[in-house]
Amino acid sequence: MADDWTTRINTGVPNPARIYDYFLGGKDNFPADREVAEQVVAIAPVARDIVEDNRAFLRRAVRLLAGEAGIRQFIDLGSGLPTQGNVHEIAQAVAPDARVVYVDNDAMVVTHSRALLAGDNTAAIEADLRDPDSVMRHPEVRELIDFDQPIALLLMAILHFVPDDEDPYGIVARFRDALPAGSYLALSHGTRDIPARPDMSPEAMAEMGAKVERLYQLTTASLVTRTHAQVERFFDGFDLLDPGLVEIQLWRPDEADALLPGGFYGGVGRKR
Repeated sequence: MADDWTTRINTGVPNPARIYDYFLGGKDNFPADREVAEQVVAIAPVARDIVEDNRAFLRRAVRLLAGEAGIRQFIDLGSGLPTQGNVHEIAQAVAPDARVVYVDNDAMVVTHSRALLAGDNTAAIEADLRDPDSVMRHPEVRELIDFDQPIALLLMAILHFVPDDEDPYGIVARFRDALPAGSYLALSHGTRDIPARPDMSPEAMAEMGAKVERLYQLTTASLVTRTHAQVERFFDGFDLLDPGLVEIQLWRPDEADALLPGGFYGGVGRKR
């Protein structure tokens, strides 16, 4: 009998992936998710802009990796609910032979991903990034991904849901050590130490961030923002591409990209 993912979710507990989906205008969310999302927006009106900016950063990074960097294999960890401009759509528009594996530990996310995204050179698996071996040894990963050839590992807006006591740096290092030289890491991460906006003092921005973090304690995954130095540590063993680790809206922006308010750091690094 096929697994019924509906028995494994609690729609009454807010979920970060579904909150993110709501911010992007998606419909795969529930009242509990929308309630927290609206509370976040009430505290931080820029929240929707930051989420849109993160998707724009993802698009730019994947285009560069599939194009200039010549990468043909992508593993998207903590991929979240499918929306417009998914990794395989971006990568395969540049390189039709690009292969993409989406990884998430949320049954609803994986079920929707399989229904909407799976196809030639694309797969979605249910696994937890906190257990790298379960990802890298998964038969569908091994079927699509050749660990002897360069791979792009994507960690977009996900590591800030891994608290320090779960060893996020060790997790990333285990993935890094399994990648061949010439592979890439692309990540974005929430932070509170973005420079103050003209209409808000540093103290007010810090308090805004603290309130948002407290709201996420009501969800299935608490939010842990980190400083520039702490986020940069994830790139140990990688050489950051220009312009380095910066506010995501400043990372190689397209002319069409609006320079929206900050809130995330992002960068792309090449494994030595």
